[in-house]
Formats: sequence, C-alpha cells, structure tokens
Amino acid sequence: MVRWIWIWLAGVMVAVSGSLMAMERTTVSSVVNQTDLGRWILYLEDAHHAYALEDVKNIPDRAWVRNQGQLLNFGYTDAAYWFKLPLYNDDTRRDLNPLLLEIGYGVLDRVEVYLVRDAKVVETTVLGDKIPFAERLIQNRHFLVPLNLPSGADADLYLRVVTTSSMQFPLLLWDEHHFYQIDQARMISHGVYFGIVLVMIIYNLFVFMAIGERTYLHYVLCIFSMAMFLAAINGLTFQYLWPNATWWNDQSILVFLNATVLFGCLFSLKFLTIDRHSEKLLYRYVAGLGGTALVLLLASFFMSYRMIISFSIASGALAAVSLIVMGGWRWFRGQASARYFTVAWFLMLAGSIVLALNKYSMLPQNLLTENAIQIGSALEIILLSIALADRLNHEKRKAFEAQQKALELEREARAVQAEYLEAQRTANQRLEERVAERTRELEKVNEKLLQLSCEDALSGLKNRGYFDQTFKQVWLSAYRYKQPLALLVADIDHFKRINDQYGHLMGDECLRLIAQSLRKLVVRPQDVIARYGGEEFVMLLPDTSEEGAMSVAERIRARVESLAFHVADQAVPVTISIGVNVGVPQSAQGREPFFKQADDALYLAKARGRNQVCLATPQNLHAI
Repeated sequence: MVRWIWIWLAGVMVAVSGSLMAMERTTVSSVVNQTDLGRWILYLEDAHHAYALEDVKNIPDRAWVRNQGQLLNFGYTDAAYWFKLPLYNDDTRRDLNPLLLEIGYGVLDRVEVYLVRDAKVVETTVLGDKIPFAERLIQNRHFLVPLNLPSGADADLYLRVVTTSSMQFPLLLWDEHHFYQIDQARMISHGVYFGIVLVMIIYNLFVFMAIGERTYLHYVLCIFSMAMFLAAINGLTFQYLWPNATWWNDQSILVFLNATVLFGCLFSLKFLTIDRHSEKLLYRYVAGLGGTALVLLLASFFMSYRMIISFSIASGALAAVSLIVMGGWRWFRGQASARYFTVAWFLMLAGSIVLALNKYSMLPQNLLTENAIQIGSALEIILLSIALADRLNHEKRKAFEAQQKALELEREARAVQAEYLEAQRTANQRLEERVAERTRELEKVNEKLLQLSCEDALSGLKNRGYFDQTFKQVWLSAYRYKQPLALLVADIDHFKRINDQYGHLMGDECLRLIAQSLRKLVVRPQDVIARYGGEEFVMLLPDTSEEGAMSVAERIRARVESLAFHVADQAVPVTISIGVNVGVPQSAQGREPFFKQADDALYLAKARGRNQVCLATPQNLHAI
C-alpha cells in the first residue's frame, strides 16, 4: 500500500513539474490581438561579445535573468544582449492566422533572430539599421519577423542585439491581421503630424519671402529639423528617404537634433528681442547654446553616434529649459507674444524630458512616452506659429499707430507751412522777379566772359587754356573706355618770314585764313581745334584710328597748300607741317609724353623739308 502511495506521489510531482514547465512557455493561444512579451523574456548580458548561439543554447536557465517588467531597456551600452523566449503553439487555428514578432525600436544596429526547435535552428533572420532597408523580410519601419510554429509544437526564440543607440527592446507578438490594422492607424497619426509641420513650413516660408524677416526663416529651419529628427527616430526616413544610407541613418538623428537646438536658439534671440549690446550676458548665453549645438552637429560627421548622442540630449534639454525661463521672464516683463513662446517650449521640453528619461531607462516604454515629444512638438509648432502671427499683428498695429501719429503731425506741419508759405509767397514773387532779371543779365555777361576766356580773339578758335582742360577730360575718357585718341600738332612753315616781309597784319590775316580752313575739315562735334600759340595749332580727335588721323592731317596739309593768299595782288605760298600721334591711353597721367611725341613728329616733319605730315612712330621718333 505504501509503495502505491509513493508511486502516486511521484506521478503527481512529475505532472506538476511538467505543468510548471509548460507554464514557463508563452502559449500562442494567449495572443488574441497582441501580446507584450517583456514579462516572459529572459536576457543575458554579453559584455565582451564572446557568446555564439551554440554557447547560449547550452547555458542553463538559472544563468538567465528573467525580466521583471514589460520594457526591456538597458540604456546606452557597449555590451551585446541575448534574449530567450520559450514558445508553445497550443492553438490549432494559428496555422491559418500567422504570427508576427515586432521589435518596435527601428534604430537598433543589428538584431539576430534564431528559432530553435528540437535543438536545431529552423529559421534565422538578421535585421538592423546597418543593413539596407530593402533586405528586410517585411518592409516596415520597425523590425518584423514572421513566426512559423506548427500546432502542438514548442520552440525557443533566441535574439542577439548590438547597437550604439539606446538598448531598448520592445518585443510584441501580433496577430498578423490585427498588426496591419493598428499600423495603418499609426501611419495616419504620423501623416497628421507631418502634415501639420508641412503646412506650417510652407506658410511661414511664404511670410519670410514676403517680409524678409529672418525670424521666420529660423523658425522654418527649426521645425523642419525637429520633424526630420522625429522621422529618423521613428524609422520613417530610413524607409522612405535614404533606405541604403546606413551610416547617414544614424548620424542624421544627431544632425537634426542639434540643428533643432541651433535654429531654436537663433529664432529665440530674434523673437524675444534679446539685444546683443544691452543684454550682453543673456545674448552670449543663448548664442553659446546655439554654438554648442553647432559644434556637436559638425562633430557628428566625424565622431561615433555613441560619443555624441548623450551630449546632444543634454544640450537639447538645457536649451529647452533656458528658453522657457527666458520666455517666462519676457512674459512677466509684458511681452505679449512671449506667453505663446513659453507654453510652446514648455510642451516641447516636457516631450523631450520624457524621451530622455525613456532613453536612460528611467521611464517605461509605452504609447505616451514614445510619442510624447511628437505630441509636444506638434503643439509647440502650432503655438509658435500663433506667436509669430500675434507678433506680426502687434508690429502692424504699432506701425499703423505710428503712421497715424506721423500723419497727424504732418497735417499740423502742413498747416503751419501753408501759413508761412502764404506769407512769403508775395515777397518771394517780387524777389524772384528781381533775381530773374539780374540772372538773365549775369548769364549774358557770363556767356560773353566764357566765350572770351575760351576763344582765341584773332583766329576765332579755342585757346590754349581751353585745349589743356579739354585734353585732360578727353584723355581720361579714352583711358577709361580704351578708345584710340589722335592728336595733331600743326605749324605754319616760314611764318616768321611772312611777318617780317609783309607785316604782322598780313600775318594775322594768314592765321585767320588757315583757321577757317581747319574748321571746314575738322567737323565732328567731339573734335577740338585750338590755336596753341603763335602760328601753332592743335587738333584733338577722339575715337580716331591712325589711318583716319593721317587722312585728316593730309587733307589739312593739302588744303593749306592750295590756299590763295594774296598780298597786294601778289600770291604768297603758304604751307603747313603737321605732327600726328595716335594711341590708346595706358594710364591716367600720360598726356604730356603723348603731346611731346606729336610735337617731336612735327619737328621731324619740318626737318624733312616742311609741308608734310609725319606720324609719331618708334622708328620716326628714334630718327630725331
């Protein structure tokens, strides 16, 4: 009898032991729509990355640590982590309704999934944001693994995770149909958020282009960076924008996080009107926060994600707290739009703090903590847009009031001015009549004086003073526009003999006759003819080539030679020698050498027998 009792007790113990073992496994029948696997999973830290799957399979269950809560979150760590989940399919319907394993944190670097049955690996899947997106079994921003477990079968699910981001491991088991329903609702919520951001970006960008106020540009860049940061955290950028850029996918989180802080500081300096001269310490503090964010942003291109992320989160949290304090101070001081600014940044800070605490394992991972910053940023974006609109309206009201006041003052000033003008009008009219009369007289006198000062009284041509002044202006113009300039220096041959033989009156008549001939041959409005002194004449021909200048000089020489100059019915031959210099001025100060070369050419013409034209060339000038 005792023997049978002991046998019965042994059977009961075996049955209880088997029941307990079955209870340790996650049953598929418990998955109605979704199940959080956190409370069933076991984990093992591999600090030195020393374990392979075969090593882990042989580790006894007592060496594993059972997770005490739903969330698996180990913060930022260099260690690899192994996870073990015993499964048992006790639901015959699951052959038709497949299961999906979801790892709901899309920035893990590498996740290795092994399904082991009867000590054999039946399925292996490798995931991670260091692997191009197209290589995923299921195209989703989160990591999804289909589980094929026949009815009545048990298996062990092993997972190995290595990452430079926060070691978060939200593990859910879904009914496939229910997952896609919920995921569609998630995507709709993301679409609403990014739709709000896009509308605000477009609106404020148009405002910036319309009024040119840089505050709006900084705001647009701030909310754009914020939206891109959240999209990167949620895996949307990796899915839709850069599915193959695995390095940039991690670094973009750092870039957009620090860009949000940088442009947020620049926006706040303008929006809160922090003056760099009267509020030096406050201005430098905010500028220092922005400068720190800029340094971290640039460092993210050269340094690892692990080294930068902690500093970036701390910098962002400090900046948000500082901006809230400054906004509250401005609100207290009476700046109306600061109330929107303060509340907006408080909401953003609240979301940031929740995200930071979540990353440092101080808060559990749930719908609120995962989306707190997204909710807070959406409210912040809306409130800041309202703040900008309120500020714009306030400035418009101030401008309108100032304009009205200015108009009122202008009306008063105009009334006073009208009285004053009426009082002066009669006196001014009489004075203007007198002034006009005297002005006309003075103009006539000035015209005569100007004519006398510029003309040579004997020949009627311009005099030497006029030529010198005009030569300077024409030379500078030719130098500026790189145009050729021709100078003709002419001298009457043997003029002293005419004066000595026939008297000075005949000499003067000869000069007048030659001057008339020059006027007929040099006819362009821009050309200048002047009597330079005695029997010497100069002609300045702007924009004239060497060929043109020589042609004019030759016509002058021929015309003078053919003149019929008679003294007491006796024909007196008259000839003229001409030196020509043509060139494009190479400096603003080269007039005197240019004139001397023309004068040297005249000297050469006389030396060669007179009554000829000589061009100032290097060969001719060398012969002098």
